[in-house]
Amino acid sequence: MNSPKLATATMTMTIAEASASSGVAPDALRYYERERIIGPISRDAAGHRRFTSSDIAWIGVVTCLRDAGLGISDLRVFAKILDAETAPADRMEFLRDRREALQARRDGLTRALSVLDDKIEYYGARRSFPASPV
Repeated sequence: MNSPKLATATMTMTIAEASASSGVAPDALRYYERERIIGPISRDAAGHRRFTSSDIAWIGVVTCLRDAGLGISDLRVFAKILDAETAPADRMEFLRDRREALQARRDGLTRALSVLDDKIEYYGARRSFPASPV
């Protein structure tokens, strides 16, 4: 009886597959690699990028950090911190600083939403509107 062979190679994805999986455009993936935010991404014999599950997981972190408002320069700094294998305290300091900035931004957005809600309620309760905005 033949037993099935176990796959010894790691499953990889093309850039199109990585893009579909991560929701990040291929051009953005190339840019992130050029900027050393992701990667280096391995290449096949033809020189085409081959993304691993670890690459996709890291792209997910990068996407989350971008959504949190980190810019490319912040991502470069964070990638350098990780590449340098700095102490966890350095990584934590970087992330805490960015978290504080994000919290301040959220607080500002919460205040702005409150003002909008007040105005919606105010104008919704009125039957006639003043000539000038209030």
